[in-house]
Amino acid sequence: MPQTTYQIANKADSRKMTEFLCQEGQFLLPMVELITGAEMAVDELIDVTGRAAIEAVLTLSAQEVAGPKHAGKAAGEITWYGRQKTTIPLSERKLRVDKPRLRRKGPGPDKEVPIPVYEAMRANSRLGPRLLEILMHGISTRSYQKVLPEMAETVAISKSNVSREFIEASEQTLKELCERRLEGQDILIVYLDGLVFGPTHVLVALGVDPQGYKHVLGLREGSSENTTVVKDLLTDIVSRGLDPGRRRLFVIDGSKALRRAIDEVFGDQNPIQRCRNHKIRNVLDYLPQDRKDTVRCAMKAAFQLEADKGIAKLKKLSEWLMPEFPSAAESLLEGLEEMFTINRLELPSSLRRCLAGTNVIESPNGGIRRKTGRVTRWRDGQMVLRWTASALVALEKRLRRIMGYQQLWMLEAKLQEPAVAKRLQSA
Repeated sequence: MPQTTYQIANKADSRKMTEFLCQEGQFLLPMVELITGAEMAVDELIDVTGRAAIEAVLTLSAQEVAGPKHAGKAAGEITWYGRQKTTIPLSERKLRVDKPRLRRKGPGPDKEVPIPVYEAMRANSRLGPRLLEILMHGISTRSYQKVLPEMAETVAISKSNVSREFIEASEQTLKELCERRLEGQDILIVYLDGLVFGPTHVLVALGVDPQGYKHVLGLREGSSENTTVVKDLLTDIVSRGLDPGRRRLFVIDGSKALRRAIDEVFGDQNPIQRCRNHKIRNVLDYLPQDRKDTVRCAMKAAFQLEADKGIAKLKKLSEWLMPEFPSAAESLLEGLEEMFTINRLELPSSLRRCLAGTNVIESPNGGIRRKTGRVTRWRDGQMVLRWTASALVALEKRLRRIMGYQQLWMLEAKLQEPAVAKRLQSA
């Protein structure tokens, strides 16, 4: 029995391998049909046969259109017209291949005939979504080449190409988020908070349903101090299906513009809880270091009391601060009644903990900052919105239910009581 020798084909043997596979490649014909019908990903084919098989599949697809090559003058309407270097997009890279060209006979422009498999490969690219996922995990476009798989003939992974792919994918993510329908979403709590990226402010709305699950409702470029921006965001949420007639608890960072916009869009029957953490920080900013701990402890202790008693304690604290620190005293009194909304609702402490501030929305906002921390220059507001939307959608899949969600039925029952609504409105 004669001995058979084997040789490892290298890059220089790619054309010979392609010719062999076209001649002996009947086993590739099912792959041609699978790819054309979008039933098989290009990456899977790469794992099986490599770049040579891709070129063979392209040649077989061309043969189905123009017939096999024949020496001499071509008799058909469609003729072979040499080969062209091009790229096939994969999930994380683009692979350089030689693609056959086909043309129709006769003079004139637009005679190029597309190859079905090549068009299917280009149309079913997963490169953009995969780049978006990788970038949202904190990988800089400048470092992207370092994390790609080592692969021969890999091209088009420069910073500019990656950025273009990310822009397209993130634009689509932003569009889908801004057009997300909210019909049927039973939102019990709405958190409103802002983010700052360089000179650009972004306002984010996060909803919580009666089971404690969090839902991204929308976002807008602009500060929470701007009534127009806030009203525009809330109006958009209503236009996408959120019922404005349902009484909800709104948790805000303390901006007066937020309160006015909520009243205009949702009515004045909805209770407002101002973030206590924001209030404490605002007051402490006016105090010297040696007074901060005392005031912080006094404020936190007052927040645990019944509403009337807690308010009385903080008014006493304000009187104590007024002679030396009038700005801190005035900041403490501003919006004081709305600091104790959840106390008046008589909710259990386990639930009040997550309703006392905007930490529920600040947590995903912190995730946004981590995912966008590598961005060194924000070109414009649209770039900020794209990054924020992409990070929010990525984080939304992993958001946990709020603490104390088991007692949310108590909040829902309180909001439905007319006497409670009247008491909150008069407070």
